[in-house]
Amino acid sequence: MRKKVKILIFLSLSLCVLIGTTTIVGSQSIRPAYALTLKQGSTGATVKKMQQKLKNWGYYKGSVDGIFGKQTKEAVKYFQRKNGLTVDGIVGKKTLAALGMSSTSSSSGVTSNYSDADINLLARLIYGEARGEPYVGQVAVGAVVLNRIKSSSFPNTMSGVIYQKYAFTAVDDGQINLTPNETARKAAKDAMNGWDPSYGAIYYYNPATATSSWIFSRKTTVTIGRHVFAV
Repeated sequence: MRKKVKILIFLSLSLCVLIGTTTIVGSQSIRPAYALTLKQGSTGATVKKMQQKLKNWGYYKGSVDGIFGKQTKEAVKYFQRKNGLTVDGIVGKKTLAALGMSSTSSSSGVTSNYSDADINLLARLIYGEARGEPYVGQVAVGAVVLNRIKSSSFPNTMSGVIYQKYAFTAVDDGQINLTPNETARKAAKDAMNGWDPSYGAIYYYNPATATSSWIFSRKTTVTIGRHVFAV
């Protein structure tokens, strides 16, 4: 009798452990993934990708080694300061988004919901409006288009903004139909991934050729190459 009781107790305990283990495993399987955060001391391929972006955009001058050291932190703070983010040197959700990175970023490097047609259209606009300008200036032209999409004062689609009447010279004179080069396509993708060298501008103009006195009244955010960017 005692032997049967011991067996029953053993089976009961084993069942409890099994249920408990299943519950733990189950809770782990449905637990939401932690948001990706990079900070001083972090290492790996994601840090390396971030360093490369910062270096390409002129914020970082160190080695692209995948080690988040002091120099990388200062570069992150510089990027945050210039892009209106909290300047803490920690790469959280908002800074990752501004860098065009996320915990679910795609291998193509484009983390937005823009279509291939949108990328091509923006690249054509950049090529028509800003080929020959510094690369950062080409990205800034793309950023202006995206800033307009976000603004309630403009259409809320890529084609709507670009083909708005009298909005862009390249549309008026037909240069929008030229085939963009890879530089223009890369600039379009960088703008779509959140890089905004225009600092929120919704206008840009060449002061040497601009004919409207109204545009000169807009507040300048930055001058890149031959273009003045403004809000």
